[in-house]
Amino acid sequence: AAQRERRDERRRDRPGGARRQRLAGGLPRARGDTDRPVPHGHPAVPDPVAAAVDVPVIGLTKDGTGGVFITPTVEAARAVPAAGAQMVAADATFRPRPDGRPLTASIEAVHDAGALFMADVSTLDEGIAAAEAGADAIATTLAGYTAPGPPPDGPDVELVRALRRALPDALIVAEGRYHSPASAASAIEAGATCVVVGTAITDPQWITSRFAAAVAS
Repeated sequence: AAQRERRDERRRDRPGGARRQRLAGGLPRARGDTDRPVPHGHPAVPDPVAAAVDVPVIGLTKDGTGGVFITPTVEAARAVPAAGAQMVAADATFRPRPDGRPLTASIEAVHDAGALFMADVSTLDEGIAAAEAGADAIATTLAGYTAPGPPPDGPDVELVRALRRALPDALIVAEGRYHSPASAASAIEAGATCVVVGTAITDPQWITSRFAAAVAS
C-alpha cells in the first residue's frame, strides 16, 4: 500500500499528473491556468497538460487578483492557444479591460489562432452580449464575484437557467462554487451543457477544511 501511495504521489507531481488522474475518474476535459503575467512569458501550464491528456484543454492566464484578471488582454488571449489550449477562457464581464480593447478583439484573436473562446460572465446581460460578440461558450465563472461583498457559498444555478432560456442553442458552462455532485447535477437540470469543478477536486487543504468543519458542527 505504501509503495502504491508513493507511485501515485509521483504521478501527481509530474506535469499534468493530477489532471490525468481526475480524467481517469471520468472528467471529459481539463481546464488549466497560470498566474504568470503574459508580458513575462507565455502561459506555462496548458502545454504539459495538453501533452499528458487526450481531451480538450481549456486554457487561461491570471494576471493579478482584482478587476479583470482572467486572460485580461488581447496579448494574453493570443498566448493561451500558442501554449496548446484548444479553448481560451477569459473575463467577459462589462468591467473595463486593462488594455482598453473591446471583448471582440480578444475573441477574434482566439479565433484567428484556431481556438474556441469561452466567456466567463457574472450576469445574464453579459452572457447575452458575449454570445452576440461571437463567444463559443458562455460560463458562469464570475457569478457572485463582481458585486460588492463576499460571494455566496453555493453556485448560481439560476443564472444557468436564465442563460439557457435566453440562449437556447448556446454551449452553457456552469462554473463557480460547484462543491458537490448534487450541485453539479442541479446545473445540468437547469440547462447547463457541462459543469466545471475546480477547488472541490483540486485543493486538498480546502477539501480537508470542509470535512473538518462538518465534523466540528
